[in-house]
Amino acid sequence: MNTQETINYNRIAEAIDYIKANFKDQPNLDEVAEKVHLSPFHFQRLFSEWAGTSPKKFLQYTSIEHAKKLLKENQATISETAFETGLSGTSRLHDLFVNIEGMTPAEYKNGGKNLEINYSFAESPFGNIIVASTQKGVCFMAFAEDEITGFIALKDKFPNAQFSKKLDLSQQNALFIFQNDWSKLSEIKLHLKGTDFQLKVWETLLKIPMGQLSTYGTIAHQIQNPNASRAVGTAIGSNPVAFLIPCHRVIQSSGTFGGYMWGNTRKTAIIGWEGAQINP
Repeated sequence: MNTQETINYNRIAEAIDYIKANFKDQPNLDEVAEKVHLSPFHFQRLFSEWAGTSPKKFLQYTSIEHAKKLLKENQATISETAFETGLSGTSRLHDLFVNIEGMTPAEYKNGGKNLEINYSFAESPFGNIIVASTQKGVCFMAFAEDEITGFIALKDKFPNAQFSKKLDLSQQNALFIFQNDWSKLSEIKLHLKGTDFQLKVWETLLKIPMGQLSTYGTIAHQIQNPNASRAVGTAIGSNPVAFLIPCHRVIQSSGTFGGYMWGNTRKTAIIGWEGAQINP
């Protein structure tokens, strides 16, 4: 990950916003390229390098029609397979490699007074992020426009913790998630503050394979609480670990993507990017 990736993402995000705002007019490659101040050739190459597919294919992966198709396919098998039948190692990444441990009341008592938290900043294909960890694992990860904003968000979660700006092994393992080669990925341990209900929802999100989508109602059924769609939505909205816990894969039953704590454009970008990774 490097600064150029962040610049590339910002340009792609601008293009996504433009396409979404003007999709009825079906803007062509030349028009979108001009909007982001690139030549058509350079834009096509940049987009393909970033997303792993063409702008046209990317638009397909982020369309309502495609989302509805994925939801329909999932509904056909969810009760029997919980999304796991015939999935490749890549698409089962989260289920296989991410492990959640809930914090004890003593660990986050009085605003995290008993916690020692390391944190660092990095660049990802989807913009700058902050990642933080305790001795037991990653406790926070969020997209942040700058370091000050990121640290304030972290401190809001644990106002009385002891903080050290330091990159440790837990953070490094988490950041490997953004690399294309996951064959050497170590187990990622998460150490999270949450209610039993929230932890159950977050663990269920880990079972949604890359390139697939689910709905709030489906998650509620999976945790055997079918009337809890609204509460599920609240738990998803309070997810403290961006991308690793894939709350971006939960959309509305209508096929529209809905909101995202770190911005709707970023959610669209991640969904399209993941679709491209499993459909090269």
